[in-house]
Amino acid sequence: MTNIAVLVKQVPDTYSERKLNESDHTLDRESADAVIDEINERAVEEALKIKEAGEGEVTVLCVGPDRATDAIRKALSMGADKAVHVSDEALQGSDMVATAKVIAGALGKVDGYDLVIAGNEASDGRGGAIPAMLAEILGVPQLTHARELSLEGTTLKVDRETEDGVTHLEANLPAVVSVTEKINEPRYPSFKGIMAAKKKPVETVTVADLGVDAGDLGLPGASSTVLEAAPKPPRAAGERVDDDGDGGVKTAEYLSGQKLI
Repeated sequence: MTNIAVLVKQVPDTYSERKLNESDHTLDRESADAVIDEINERAVEEALKIKEAGEGEVTVLCVGPDRATDAIRKALSMGADKAVHVSDEALQGSDMVATAKVIAGALGKVDGYDLVIAGNEASDGRGGAIPAMLAEILGVPQLTHARELSLEGTTLKVDRETEDGVTHLEANLPAVVSVTEKINEPRYPSFKGIMAAKKKPVETVTVADLGVDAGDLGLPGASSTVLEAAPKPPRAAGERVDDDGDGGVKTAEYLSGQKLI
C-alpha cells in the first residue's frame, strides 16, 4: 500500500488581471479569479494512476487562505481521498524556504506518507525550488522535472527531460517527485466525483499545529524584500512602413537602426 501526498496550490487565473498589493508588494490574490494550478492537476492525476494500479491512499496538501478550499475540492473531486489545509494569516508574504518548512511540518499530518508529488513550479511564482527544498528538509531523495514516472514495489523510476536529453533516475521510497506538463493529461471530475468530494475529510490546521517557528514565516521572516514595484508600461504603437516601391529598403533601414541586422 502506497500513501501519496500531493501538493496543491490555488493561484490567480492566468487570464485574470494580476497585480501586487500597494502596501507590501505581495500578490493581491483577492483581485483575481482563483483556480487550482494546472500543473497540480497533473500531479493529482499521477498520484491517482499509482493508486489505481495497486492499493494506496492519496492525500491533498495545500498551504493557502480559506478560499483555497475550492482548489482542494477540485483535487478531491478528481479522486483524492482526503486533504490537509494549512491556513494561517502568519503565512502572508512567506518566501520559498518558509513555505517548504511549513509543508514539511504539514506532512506530519499525513499518516506514513511514502511519496510526495508536486508540480515542477507554480504559475504565480515560477520559483521551481519548493520540491527540492522539501526533499532536503525531509532528508529523502528528490526526483524532479519528471516527464514519466513508474513505481515498482518501493522503487521509483523517473525520466527527467532536459535541454541535453533524457536522464533516467531511480530511488527508493520515501521520495519527493516533481512533474512537468508532459507527464499526463488530467481527468475531468465526474458528477459523482464532485458530489463525493463534498463528504471527504479536510483537516484544517494552523502554523501552531505544525511545530514551525512563526518567526521564520511571513514578510518578517523572508530572506528578501521588495522595495518598489510598478506595473508594466503600456505597449507602444509600432512603426508603419508605407510601401511606395521602396518598402524593403525602409524596412531594412529600420531594422538596422534597431541593431537587428
